[in-house]
Amino acid sequence: MVRVSRIFLLSPASCSGRRAQLLLRGGATPLARALREEGAALAEVFAFVSALYFRGKIVYARTFARPPVEVAPAWVITSSRGLVDAESRIRLDDLREFGRVPIGIDSGEYRKALEATSLRLAGRIGACSDVVLLGSIATGKYVEILHDIFGGRLRYPVEFIGRGDMSRGGLMLRHADEGRELEYVPIDDRPRRGARPPKLEPIRLRGGKR
Repeated sequence: MVRVSRIFLLSPASCSGRRAQLLLRGGATPLARALREEGAALAEVFAFVSALYFRGKIVYARTFARPPVEVAPAWVITSSRGLVDAESRIRLDDLREFGRVPIGIDSGEYRKALEATSLRLAGRIGACSDVVLLGSIATGKYVEILHDIFGGRLRYPVEFIGRGDMSRGGLMLRHADEGRELEYVPIDDRPRRGARPPKLEPIRLRGGKR
């Protein structure tokens, strides 16, 4: 039986919001200093900027990815550079660039970069790799571009339907802590919107911490 490999595509954090501005103003935190000097991992920066939602995505992806050989397990959608390895190091100028370029179907710079990097990645992973989008499918800004390239390989967690960003973040952290994957379905198999599911109970991580 062929073991299907799996990589994750993570929707981006806002690089123009309040938490991003804390970094761009050059504060004294270790992360801000790293961005000015040696750089910091894209995942670390976006987890700070987006808090619970992106933290849930990167923890979940690191837990459950099964990438093909020499392919990164988690790729972040960016506004100006398409798909970027989540562990790539960025600096302040990169963060400023991400905040400058709008994300949307009509944004030529965003679309061109996402198409080009998606095509390269699709050629590297082969036909037996699932590509799971951890992000919104309610609008076309990710799905319309990615589905044209990855086709039936593109999937998403069905449990995302009806949940807001914070609920999704908590859900992913819970499942990662329990070692229990969500259910993935092809983009075309289910409606993209649905009723709001019941509120999650507070997360109790191993060791009794919430």
